[in-house]
Amino acid sequence: MTRLYIRGASTAALFAFGLWIAPVVAAQAPAAAPAPAAPQVDTPSVPPTLSALAPDNLAKPRPPAPFNLTGNWFIDNSGRIQGWLFGPDAIPKLKPEAQKHRDAYLAAIKEGKVYRDDIGQCWPAGVPIIMTRVWPIAMIQLPTAIYMVSEFMNSMRVIYLDGRSHTDPDVVVRTFNGESIGRWDGDTLVVDTRNFIDDPHRWVDQGVPASGDLRIVERIRLINDGKTLEIGMTLTDPKNWEGEYKGTRRWNRVNDIDIQEVECLPDLNEHLQSTSSGVHVR
Repeated sequence: MTRLYIRGASTAALFAFGLWIAPVVAAQAPAAAPAPAAPQVDTPSVPPTLSALAPDNLAKPRPPAPFNLTGNWFIDNSGRIQGWLFGPDAIPKLKPEAQKHRDAYLAAIKEGKVYRDDIGQCWPAGVPIIMTRVWPIAMIQLPTAIYMVSEFMNSMRVIYLDGRSHTDPDVVVRTFNGESIGRWDGDTLVVDTRNFIDDPHRWVDQGVPASGDLRIVERIRLINDGKTLEIGMTLTDPKNWEGEYKGTRRWNRVNDIDIQEVECLPDLNEHLQSTSSGVHVR
């Protein structure tokens, strides 16, 4: 019992000694150095992108455009171009995989069949096909953009003229019509279209596929006292052909028609040869 009491007394004494010396030790310990201040980094401010239809964007001072494409246009087929784009003679040397499609197309038409008519199955035709088919296109030109609506499936294309750059390929939403950015070069509108969707239903001509690497540069002029629209196209797609795929198409201004709503419905296309299973080569 006495031993327990002494041990308890010793514990109490040590506790009291700790309370007395703790302030002394704390007073003698050097103060901790303050944490270094975080370095100041100047972050450049990035102005938000304005919509092409934003009033502030439309109101920005700009040189007047050399011409205005507002109106309805119908493609000029007086040259009797065969195919969808510039005719078979303009097709460049195709890469082996693309050549297989072209060969299959040529074999199919010899048998009176069609090959991979995805447009007849209501897949979007996309650029450049909507710019070359026998359907009218309505165009509305503003200082910041040209809005094009093709009667062919009512497909819409926008050419931006407000100085923006192409969207980063890593974040862009790729589409069948791509992303078109235009700039003026004298009396010519130069349009650079990239960022196409990579899809097996994409074609630039019959039996000629297109990949997501497709790039189209158009040189657009208004000629014949504003009655004719001329578009010179240069297409590159290193996955499907070598070098450049080039040609020129023209459109005539039409003032007595307006485009109508046209929908593609597969069940209404069943009477067409291209969508008949008996002649459709997949």
